[in-house]
Amino acid sequence: QVQLVESGGGLVQAGDSLRLSCAASGRTSSSLTMGWFRQAPGKEREFVAALSWSGGTTYYAGSVQGRFTISRGHAKNTVNLQMDSLKPEDTAVYCCAATLGVVTTREYDYWGQGTQVTVSS
Repeated sequence: QVQLVESGGGLVQAGDSLRLSCAASGRTSSSLTMGWFRQAPGKEREFVAALSWSGGTTYYAGSVQGRFTISRGHAKNTVNLQMDSLKPEDTAVYCCAATLGVVTTREYDYWGQGTQVTVSS
């Protein structure tokens, strides 16, 4: 089992930046791919970004490409999501997830509880 805990959500204004962090514990592995997903009220969950833990390969949804950056955190077994130029449509609950699949997969095995990000206009 892999446990995931997110932090860093909050309320910001359009154009602001915010950084989310995800701490992984348990049976972590260098083979893991870490991902971020989000779900806005009344909408389906959507993929945001993914990072291959071993090789550092990244993959982004088109809606966040160029604005969001996923990276390894300085602390062990952490992954960050740096969100710049935030828009009101980025408002959602953001969840961290982990899988043994590749960065382009949508099949994730472990999920965090999520953290709320609200962007006001």
